[in-house]
Amino acid sequence: MTALMKTYSKPSTTLVKGEGAYLWDDTGKRYLDALSGIAVCGLGYSHPAVTEAIQQQSGALLHCSNLYGNELQNALGELITTLSGMDSVFFSNSGTEANEAAIKIARKYGSQRGIDMPQIITTENSFHGRTLAALSATGNKKIHSGFTPLVSGFSHAQYNQIAAIEAAASDSTVAVMVEPVQGEGGINVPAADYLNQLRTLCDQRGWLLILDEIQTGNGRSGEYYACHHNGILPDVMTTAKGMGNGVPIGACLARGHAAELLQPGSHGSTFGGNPLACAAAIATLTTIRDQGLHQRARQLGRDMIQSLRHALEGEAIVKDIRGMGLLIGIQLQQPCAELVEDAKQQDLLINVTAGDTVRLLPPLIISDSQAGEIVEKVALIIKSFAKQSTAMAQP
Repeated sequence: MTALMKTYSKPSTTLVKGEGAYLWDDTGKRYLDALSGIAVCGLGYSHPAVTEAIQQQSGALLHCSNLYGNELQNALGELITTLSGMDSVFFSNSGTEANEAAIKIARKYGSQRGIDMPQIITTENSFHGRTLAALSATGNKKIHSGFTPLVSGFSHAQYNQIAAIEAAASDSTVAVMVEPVQGEGGINVPAADYLNQLRTLCDQRGWLLILDEIQTGNGRSGEYYACHHNGILPDVMTTAKGMGNGVPIGACLARGHAAELLQPGSHGSTFGGNPLACAAAIATLTTIRDQGLHQRARQLGRDMIQSLRHALEGEAIVKDIRGMGLLIGIQLQQPCAELVEDAKQQDLLINVTAGDTVRLLPPLIISDSQAGEIVEKVALIIKSFAKQSTAMAQP
């Protein structure tokens, strides 16, 4: 019997501690982590810089609300705007809250232009969060199920297709909101110039470009933020997950006119950007910057994808292997959720997303040998799964 709502499936494993790229369960079994708490713990577990920052701040000031000044919030604001190239930031507690702020910025932009029912174009197979507006922005009917009526003002177009964005537009369109790489949707990497084309289209039409970098940001893609691969900046950018290395914090960044739209009284958060979360985020982001972990993620991701392609060459069950930095997907020809438990038997933690795609999101601090071990074990469980599937299919 549990007091918890049944919002998650009953876990088969209970984790109790972590160090570096390893986690231990309540039986003492050790796992190599290739999930990072779903792209959250980029610095792994018990990282000394983050641990020290949390310990020091917890003895000074945990919370003061946004009614008062917060030096750490100012310091983090300077740091993240410098790293991102954006002008200003609003701190939230999560990625979905950051996306809610971005949606409000777009609505305010439309209001100032005299548009009564502003429309935001998002993409099919996207994921922007579980709150009602972010859920409505998400292009996935399965996630919508049971929560209608949805928030109006969103239309969904095919991902990685500029013509589809143009076809979805109307006189009420004020913004386009996309993920640089679709994470929950199956690690879908668009064409190399997709974001550039979106930037040009938004400039031509007077729309805001909103990039959801909740999962791709904070070094995971091989740059601080994935849009930096394209040499462009959005009008609004959201991020969270790897920002606080496990301490909940999110950010909605904006530049230009978009950075001036939210004024006192138009948005806020009781806990957003509190001293503890800011201390953890400063330690996390400065470590990524000073150790060049975004650059390491870029090279290590390329090496892992190449090794996976070599190890799984000729396996008919493998449909595609793709990724960007340490955001890697191995799509199979059939659903494969059971591989999560198969991996645990090999002392490895992975995830399956979109039903048929093994998702690898290892900590940015993994060693070359740990990366090799992940590749070896993932290839082993996929090959074993392929044999079992073949045997079951035979009469």
